[in-house]
Amino acid sequence: MIQPQQIIIADDHPLFRQALLDTLKVQLTQTQWVEAQTIEELEQQLQANQEADMLLLDLNIPGAHGFNTLIHVRNHYPQIPVVVVSAHEDQDTIGKAMKYGAAGFVPKSTPVNTIFAAIQKVLMGDIWLPESFVPCDNTEQNTDIAKCVASLTQQQYRILMMFAQGMLNKQIAYDLNVSEATIKAHATAIFRKLNVRNRTQAVIAISQLELTEQNFTED
Repeated sequence: MIQPQQIIIADDHPLFRQALLDTLKVQLTQTQWVEAQTIEELEQQLQANQEADMLLLDLNIPGAHGFNTLIHVRNHYPQIPVVVVSAHEDQDTIGKAMKYGAAGFVPKSTPVNTIFAAIQKVLMGDIWLPESFVPCDNTEQNTDIAKCVASLTQQQYRILMMFAQGMLNKQIAYDLNVSEATIKAHATAIFRKLNVRNRTQAVIAISQLELTEQNFTED
């Protein structure tokens, strides 16, 4: 059994997160667990813990905007394998997650013992998928926008996610402690990389990478 030194878990549902941790800690006794409940906390933890052995990522963590965060993490922290742990269990979501770089996909309905087995398999360098998954490559239409998102710097990505939240340049500048001129400069670079003209078009573009509501139930 592999005992990883550190695993980051990004999930905003305290009951699920705690139940999962309580069970896994019994088996992974030497592992340090780092928790994040929002996209901002996740970014901070990734920057502070770049040697982490794994990231367990809930696609619905606040601010994640579907697959955008998975794409961003895989581009900027390629050394950290990502296992998606999600309440979305449809074939399309699983297929896209793997297409965008996940090393495994674990539905939240999966028994914890199976989640442990999935973690072990990914730590050994393998891929883990639900037995029910049937590969079907239907994600080509989103490949270009995924590459564009992956090309963004960390600061550009952070600002784009703030655009998606409807924040004004002044608000973003205040939160990031920079000038509005700096935000405008970043915005110009973002629009160029996404091949759009304004923030509305940018938000529409990344919406292609949002999750569908098919077969989704909130836990």
